[in-house]
Amino acid sequence: MKIQAVLVGARGYVGAELISILSEHSSIDLIAASSRELDGKPVEQYSKSELIYGDLSPQDIVELSPDLVILALPNGLAEKFVKPLDETSAPISVIDLSADYRFDPNWSYALPEVHLNTVGSRISNPGCYATAIQLSVAPVKDLVDGSISCFGISGYSGAGTTPSDKNNLDLLKGNVMPYSLVNHLHEKEVSHHLGLDIKFSPHVAEYFRGISLTSHIPLKESSDIKRIKQLFQEYYQGKPLIKLQDEPPQVASSAHSHGATIGGWSLSSDGKHLALCCALDNLLKGAASQAVQNINIAFGLPQLEGLQVTSVR
Repeated sequence: MKIQAVLVGARGYVGAELISILSEHSSIDLIAASSRELDGKPVEQYSKSELIYGDLSPQDIVELSPDLVILALPNGLAEKFVKPLDETSAPISVIDLSADYRFDPNWSYALPEVHLNTVGSRISNPGCYATAIQLSVAPVKDLVDGSISCFGISGYSGAGTTPSDKNNLDLLKGNVMPYSLVNHLHEKEVSHHLGLDIKFSPHVAEYFRGISLTSHIPLKESSDIKRIKQLFQEYYQGKPLIKLQDEPPQVASSAHSHGATIGGWSLSSDGKHLALCCALDNLLKGAASQAVQNINIAFGLPQLEGLQVTSVR
């Protein structure tokens, strides 16, 4: 039997990507897509069956008794849906794409290439920048000595669909906008899950999608590029969504891709300061594709099932 799924937060950019992926997923059927703004309109990206957006309450979702609930909501809104699901006796799995449960030990924080490939029925999907940072740092985590500095630029889709300065194209035209330069939530998230001190400087640019991240990593002892590359190759062996290359990856080449590209390794003259770059699509590997990876793992499916479809935008 196919997994029956409900998507909450279907109007947003990530919701649209999830609908596109699930439309081609051979083991998951989307039985409901919730959006207050689109209530009553057809879900045009979904091709398996006729589907109409609904404005579903938490109780409506419980009554549907799905196998899976996908929450693609802004931060702070997940609990009102999760609490009724926790209280029901039905075995309903939940994956939350917001930051609401990323620090909750009762939830599985799941970045498949870095954390254990086993998850429970409550899955917290990592943030987009947090994914890029962890993918960049994890292979050399044991070599780190001191604070890591990460500089990131994201397309304005990372700011979501709610109007703000960070997705205002008039303000972004010909511009790069820094924001939240201390205590960014992704900085806390990565520091918590890697057990390292991460300093993160996010910026948003006028292009739509994609992240470019440069990490500066202090090392305990002098190293060389050959050893660094070998550590990354060994760490990501058998992990097909991670591409390694000598050159710094470009945002444009990672857009619409389900994976991430890491490269551009550089060392200081004393071999104790490592710099490298990571590029990924913030809506896909930074959100929707990673969520589908985690769902596949949770339900015992091939990890890349459904991830052959191209992006909707």
